[in-house]
Amino acid sequence: MSVPPPASSRFAPILIAGATASGKSALAMRLARELGGVVINADSMQVYRELNILTARPSPADEAVCPHALYGHVGAHEAYSVGRYVTEAAKAIASARVQGLRPIITGGTGLYFKGLTEGLSPIPEVALDVRAHWRKQAEALGAQRLHELLLVRDPVMAEKLNPADPQRIVRALEVLDSSGKSLSYWQAQPGTPVVAEANAVRLLVRRDREDLHLRAGRRFDDMMAKGALEEVSALAALQLDPVSSVMRALGVAPLLAAVRGQMELAEAMTQAKAETRQYVKRQDTWFRKNMISWKPISTQQMESNNDALLAFIDP
Repeated sequence: MSVPPPASSRFAPILIAGATASGKSALAMRLARELGGVVINADSMQVYRELNILTARPSPADEAVCPHALYGHVGAHEAYSVGRYVTEAAKAIASARVQGLRPIITGGTGLYFKGLTEGLSPIPEVALDVRAHWRKQAEALGAQRLHELLLVRDPVMAEKLNPADPQRIVRALEVLDSSGKSLSYWQAQPGTPVVAEANAVRLLVRRDREDLHLRAGRRFDDMMAKGALEEVSALAALQLDPVSSVMRALGVAPLLAAVRGQMELAEAMTQAKAETRQYVKRQDTWFRKNMISWKPISTQQMESNNDALLAFIDP
């Protein structure tokens, strides 16, 4: 679903990308309040209903400040893809315009922004029996063995994937089995953008790496105080497939180990914070490579008064 360009800059989408704990959500809410907008999620983990605290999803107080969309609307047992996100985001953007609201899309999942601005390759739907087969294989064999199988059947795709990433390896195998063609073939096919880059304001929040680490560490401590461990315990009770997307949320694996008595809580918290620092580094690397043309916005600019901030956004 493509969305036509806005009739005026007043409704031009604002895209705000940034690393975790960078302050992009607060910026999005501020702009939504000042410009009459709706904040649309672009974070792959904040879509999950069961992970409210651990994903730093907007609180009821945040949602009272301005409208929000695509937060907490997916069950933990559901598979959520970039394709589904782009379809839902296109509808949310169209709905915003019907209501006279400016779409403000924010998050840290680079592939979601890429899908919106470049469109998606026309990858066919995977047959349900094929999906079920490879999920069982992932649980029985593990990522390394699956990668070895992919390397034999589809060496081009295998070379692109991390041997320790079961979700993407399973995706490559199921697409190959279901369509008869490599995922790399489908990825090379052009898509239709939902948001035309020329008609959008694209902002990349920039913070010093050490500052991000400190902010992320403090935020995790706050999450623990608010009940993150209990949230993971409830997730464990659902007995989800270990390769489910929701299980990849930052902090879930170490806290799950603590819940199961396999790790001391202090060690689990240390690992979760280290995991977050590694993720921040990966995000930063991805943004630098794929968002070269995006307009960087600094801490000072985000903290400036409304007039200065709005002049920066819409010069």
